[in-house]
Parts: sequence; C-alpha cells; structure tokens
Amino acid sequence: MTALARTSTPLSAAAIARLVAFLLPLALLAGAFGSQYWGGLYPCEMCWWQRYAHMAALVPAALAFTGPAESQRSRMLTLLAALAIAISGVIGVYHAGVEAKIFEGFTTCTSLVKPGGSTADLLKQITHAPLVRCDQVQYRFLGISLAGWNAILSLGGAALILLLSLKALRR
Repeated sequence: MTALARTSTPLSAAAIARLVAFLLPLALLAGAFGSQYWGGLYPCEMCWWQRYAHMAALVPAALAFTGPAESQRSRMLTLLAALAIAISGVIGVYHAGVEAKIFEGFTTCTSLVKPGGSTADLLKQITHAPLVRCDQVQYRFLGISLAGWNAILSLGGAALILLLSLKALRR
C-alpha cells in the first residue's frame, strides 16, 4: 500500500452525485457531437432538444463545484442538474417512441439551416443541408437507437444522482 492510498479518503455520496451530475452530460454531449462531426450522424430537431437539456445541466453541475459537496447550495445545484438530465431522458423516451412509431412525431422535416445572409446563401444552405427525420433511426448500438441510449443513460444517471443525494442527506 502506498502512502497516497493510506492518506486518501473516499468521496462522500454528495461528492459522487456532484461528479456524476457534471460528467454524465459532458460525456453524452461529447458522444453526440463526436458522432455528428466525426461519424457523420446529423442531429434531428429532437436530438437537439436532448442536447439542450444536457447543456443546461452543465451549468448548475459546474456551479456545484464552487463550494463543499455537502453544502445545501451544492446539493441543490446538483439536484437541479439531475432534473435537466432527467428532462433530456424523457425527451429521449419520446424520441425513441417516435422512431419506433409508438408516438407521432413531426409532420414536417427539419434541417440545420442558419438564418441570415443573402437569399442566395439561404438557398444554398437549404439545398445542401442534410435532411434529417426524427422518425428515422440513423444508428443503432446493441439494437437500441441513440435516442434510446440517451433515455437509458440520462434517466439512470438522474436516478443515481437522486439516490446518492438522498443517501448524503441521511448522514
């Protein structure tokens, strides 16, 4: 056993919850943007909604690190991040349901067109923009769409954060 191992103390439940609340949306966003820019999987509108919730979760999760993990402020910020993560998971459930034709999705297609510029620029963006439908699965991993994986990981992560936070309150 090294000297470092003897002197280190395990993280508290509140510290682990705070860490999960920060690292989970960060990892899911990294995967989403990585699959977009390096994997060629363009996001649909509902994919963006899931990303926005994870982006929102990063703010309170990061702010939770500005004080002790056991402080009330840090715990509330961690729970707020968990709520945003759970919202992304709920959107993921809906999106996976649209992909499975359980729910009705959009009746119009969405694409990534940036407003502004001239009419010619706008027309060029429209004609060269990838058409991405929310009801079409672009990629499956182990038989589950990426929206499904987001739902599983986000809702599971939010539940873990909640359980760890409740455990920390009981101490």
